[in-house]
Amino acid sequence: MACVSPDEVALTERVSRLHPHAVDDLRSLVRIPSVSADPSHADDVDAAAQAVASMARAAGADDVVVLAAPGGRPAVVARWDPPPGAPTVLLYAHHDVQPAPAEAWRSDPFDPVESEGRLYGRGAADDKAGIVGHLAAVRAHGGRPPVGVTLFVEGEEEVGSPTFGAFLAEHRALLAADVLVVADSMNWSADVPALTTSLRGVVEVDVEVRTLARPAHSGMGAAAPDALSALAHVLASLHDADGAVAVPGLVAGTRPGPDLDSARWRSETGVLEGVSLLGRGALTDRLWMQPSVAVLAIDAPQLQDSANVLVPAARARVSMRIAPGQDPATARAALRDHLVAAAPWGAEIEVTEGPMGRPVSLSVSSRAADVAQRCLRDAFGHDPVQIGVGGSIPFIAELAESYPDAAILVTGAGDPEANWHGPNENLHLGMFARTCAFEALLLHRLAQQV
Repeated sequence: MACVSPDEVALTERVSRLHPHAVDDLRSLVRIPSVSADPSHADDVDAAAQAVASMARAAGADDVVVLAAPGGRPAVVARWDPPPGAPTVLLYAHHDVQPAPAEAWRSDPFDPVESEGRLYGRGAADDKAGIVGHLAAVRAHGGRPPVGVTLFVEGEEEVGSPTFGAFLAEHRALLAADVLVVADSMNWSADVPALTTSLRGVVEVDVEVRTLARPAHSGMGAAAPDALSALAHVLASLHDADGAVAVPGLVAGTRPGPDLDSARWRSETGVLEGVSLLGRGALTDRLWMQPSVAVLAIDAPQLQDSANVLVPAARARVSMRIAPGQDPATARAALRDHLVAAAPWGAEIEVTEGPMGRPVSLSVSSRAADVAQRCLRDAFGHDPVQIGVGGSIPFIAELAESYPDAAILVTGAGDPEANWHGPNENLHLGMFARTCAFEALLLHRLAQQV
């Protein structure tokens, strides 16, 4: 730990002493199956919000409320009042998680298990570690941080934060801050910290193809097209021979960044041996600065339900990630037009537009960003890197629009082996300790900037 003052040494020692407590808090949150996409877990989402609220009160918050926009899931807002003249820092995380089909896991996804220095469980990295990391930083300051702190923990990030805009409109003053710390990204590795400076956006559509008025005998297939084959043609048109997105007119770019070893990335992602990586150009550009498209689901008969019948209609859900600088509405329209034009054999095709989120590019030219990078270096013992993220956090664009004078810092407690959204999600506990130390230092040093 390369801290420069005795106060900072003492602060990071307190973080170390509190680490077992933080891990226990994380375990308790992971045990709550707060799957926001599943209505049957609505009570669990509520329970997670209440658990976070209780933890914030125990960490000395001056005020804690659980709020929701109309039709939205519960969010927690906890406040620690600023000392006179001190800035206010908003600490963001989310308490909802992705579904976790138990058959794909080595252990119960909601019964956290520690193995080889990692804690396994749904939400361990994404994003309950973010919540506990925020609280650990506040506790390291004895529950009285040297800056004002607003902890904002939402409950619907994993379903696209559909009521975030309405929540901001109603509670803009409550969430106002000088620095916004979004703990929902990742580090370059367990040892090398990162500050995320760009994220792709996302657009989604459902496409339905119809070829027959009713099911027909499969023996008619020599002349009558089935909808599944027509849909396969449509979906195959989304990529060119190299696997790059074939939808015309989309923004693509490039940016400097650390070298990403393709063999390492294939291993971390689980790409099978012999399967080619999609697209062209530097791997980081493909992941961060170019569009990509994926078929998320298909509505069609399952194998066990199949019969010698031509399927008259078939549907698919298509998700496209879009590069920084791309207007989402323009991209969605381009995707829709491409799908319609790709329908073969005169098949009827209908495209239903789904949600979309804006891409983000963030500046690192602020004093707060300078402070954050020094804190990352001192907490991890390595210089931080500036990275992009291939995924999307659409609400960051809304935060930037709502608080144009605030510095936005996107950090996180995950690493490339964390398996976010996948089976056996996990958190490197050594990295988690360093992340908590980083944030405690950040609150301390931001107070010194006044």
